Amino acid sequence: MKVFFRWILAVFALISILFIIFPLLRLITYPKLTLIVSSLRDPLNLKAIFNSIFFAFISSILSVIFGIPLAYLIAKDHFGKLGSIIEAICDTPLATPHIVAGIALLLVFGKDGLIGKILYDTLNIKLMGTGFAVVIAMMYLSFPFFVDTVKEGFKNMDQSLENASRILGAGELHTFFLVNIPLIKGHIISGFLSAFARAISEFGAVIIVAYYPMTAPIRIYDAYTQYNLETSISIAAALLIISLLIFVILRIIGRRVK
Repeated sequence: MKVFFRWILAVFALISILFIIFPLLRLITYPKLTLIVSSLRDPLNLKAIFNSIFFAFISSILSVIFGIPLAYLIAKDHFGKLGSIIEAICDTPLATPHIVAGIALLLVFGKDGLIGKILYDTLNIKLMGTGFAVVIAMMYLSFPFFVDTVKEGFKNMDQSLENASRILGAGELHTFFLVNIPLIKGHIISGFLSAFARAISEFGAVIIVAYYPMTAPIRIYDAYTQYNLETSISIAAALLIISLLIFVILRIIGRRVK
């Protein structure tokens, strides 16, 4: 009976894996290799792929900078009774339709928005329609992935090592950087990869705040709406292959760091 139960679970697991991987494999194998290479020779396509990777990397770095302090405060219950509310606020982007998120960001950072108007009127800085807007949109929707991952790292870390550091006379800052951070570096790397993966695929919010500079998902959409399905599929396949290579490299680096 035990063996039969495991076989049932294995069948469901196999179906789940095929459900995830089959469309991706079909996407990669559908266009001819020459067509993928040809799409990468197009400066417009190459620039769009570069923009996606570059802006996603910048947004993920910003998530690390701002996300670690927030995750630490949540994990250590520094917000007290407001902790649950703060966590819910941080997770709100996960349940927000991406186009809605883009409109919300437009109302804040647009030329007539709450922050955008101040920047435009005082410094003549326009955020929307620029790379800054792309980074903001990517970070807004990928930030919760990083915070949630790192938060769990802080919650599950060995508290005795942190206590030992303080008993030996180390201050809060010293303990944070030399004890807490090294203990959860695996979670930080995983959170970074999750945020990066989410950011690189962002479309809905980005297309609202900045059609240009064009990212790969927008370029794919642009080609598709022009009835150029082959180009759309080729760019998508190229982006998927490049993304997989980047994730493999980052995973290898992450394992060596651990």
